Amino acid sequence: MCGIVGYVGQQQAAPILLNGLSKLEYRGYDSAGIAVRNEQGEIEVVKAKGRLKNLMEKTNDGKAMKGTTGIGHTRWATHGEPSETNAHPHMSFHHKVVAVHNGIIENFQEIKDKLLKKGYQFYSQTDTEVAVNLVDYYYEKYGQGPIDAIARAMMRIRGSYALEFMFMDCPGEIYVARKDAPMIIGVEEGETYVASDVPAILKYCKNVYYIDNSEIAKLTAGKAEFFNLDQEPIEKELVEIKMDAQAAEKGGFEHFMMKEIYEQPKAVRDTITSVVKDGHIDLSAVGLSDEEIQKISQIYIVACGSAYHVGVVTQYVMEGLARIPVRVELASEFRYRNPILDPNGLVIIISQSGETADSLAALREAKARGIRTLGIVNVVGSSIAREADNVFYTLAGPEIAVATTKAYSTQLIAGYTLAIEFAKVRGELEDERYAALITELGTLPEKIERILLDKERIQWFAAKQANAKDVFFIGRGIDYAIGLEGSLKLKEISYIHSEAYAAGELKHGTISLIEKGILVVGILTQPELFEKTVSNMVEVKSRGGYLMGLTSYGNYSIEDTADFTVYVPSTDPYFATSLAVVPLQLLAYYVSVAKGLDVDKPRNLAKSVTVE
Repeated sequence: MCGIVGYVGQQQAAPILLNGLSKLEYRGYDSAGIAVRNEQGEIEVVKAKGRLKNLMEKTNDGKAMKGTTGIGHTRWATHGEPSETNAHPHMSFHHKVVAVHNGIIENFQEIKDKLLKKGYQFYSQTDTEVAVNLVDYYYEKYGQGPIDAIARAMMRIRGSYALEFMFMDCPGEIYVARKDAPMIIGVEEGETYVASDVPAILKYCKNVYYIDNSEIAKLTAGKAEFFNLDQEPIEKELVEIKMDAQAAEKGGFEHFMMKEIYEQPKAVRDTITSVVKDGHIDLSAVGLSDEEIQKISQIYIVACGSAYHVGVVTQYVMEGLARIPVRVELASEFRYRNPILDPNGLVIIISQSGETADSLAALREAKARGIRTLGIVNVVGSSIAREADNVFYTLAGPEIAVATTKAYSTQLIAGYTLAIEFAKVRGELEDERYAALITELGTLPEKIERILLDKERIQWFAAKQANAKDVFFIGRGIDYAIGLEGSLKLKEISYIHSEAYAAGELKHGTISLIEKGILVVGILTQPELFEKTVSNMVEVKSRGGYLMGLTSYGNYSIEDTADFTVYVPSTDPYFATSLAVVPLQLLAYYVSVAKGLDVDKPRNLAKSVTVE
């Protein structure tokens, strides 16, 4: 949530800031602003409510703001309604400090009350204005410079933040501080960049520093100096970004979401080949040995949103193949539930960004209890990647659309390969079955490509659902888990109310929701459960429901029940999610397009939820 950019160098800052913010729009926002130190030495602030194009118009694409040092922000409202006044950057009461902020200051009211007594006045409703005035207060009171003022403020602030400051007294300098919110710093040939995510600076910079929790940095042209809370210097190494800048562009597609749907075969193939070597799964890069796998007595999968749905699928596959008890937990509940954890257990945290606030907190809770942790993440150097005991990197590349597609698909591969290898190491899988599963795993990318060839039929069907008010997804076992993801995709980008139900639960109340013409999507990829789910679909149809069937080629008898059927290639039932989810992604996409909605940036949503 929120996007932060910064630049100090020799070029005009404003166009660079605006370009960086445009690459962070996927994070979700309701207003935007930039601050640039102009040629007269003053800090000029321009803000606009709504889309970034409004800010671009106000600044003539940045050309109207001269200066080579600046900071910028896209805001997702927490404290205070979306408005130009509440938009960042915020200027301190004494006009000494300007700041942008990603995160939440939990004790902002307590600090605000103190500052009011000191004569400070506030113009916005935001917690950020409180933070910038607290820094201003310490800067004025002690006169020891920006690092000292920021360090004192960090000791007083409770919450999560990535803060970026400019001081009137310090031309050519930007100061940043971080706690539990993402931030990277890029340095390239006399220029320095700041961003909350890689795509914002990928065009300009390949070498970055990762600033850690409770650290401060002073940034000048081509240089970054780091300090701890005791204001002692810290040495850091530059890390090269391997990501291709073109991967963060649309590449001729109308929307990032469709581009990323089409990138799934490659992302899945790359993730498979990263751990499958010469017909065997190799987890050495993950850091799990056979001895460590054998000692694991219980697995806890903790995640949010689509990553949670990956966890549900992985539970079925892991328990079915490896015969290890698995519990799937919502990260937001796990951290507050005081969970009972087996000392020999493994906590698996799944997060595309590696910065999801609740998932990161769950990871830290597990580590505090001495439980081994494994992160499944897509972003190298992210907080979860750095803090987990072991890391499984998914190779999805940058994912820009808010609704995840290729990251979800690569997380599934991580779940499958962990389950297969755990089963083999623990003696639950014979060599022949092991080899067959790995062979079938390798066919998934080509089968996804075949599904994408049939997208016109789904587009035609989706256009007829644009006026739907309610849609239900039903299935059993892994098919129920597929329905959870299909339902989420539809609701988050089309704004149609949709729910997924375990098909066997229909008669326990939910069938009362079925009315004439309501769309119900029946998912039937599990051979042993096919007939039972068909029976549930018949019950729905007898009550006036309109049925879409989603099943594997060969199950043509479904056409006797369903009004519209989508077929996917056959695969091992454990891998069915990787194929069945693709038509559901396309369905959601085309319904949203038919309604004329902003597919990549759905209302009220952010790509990476870095605050509670």
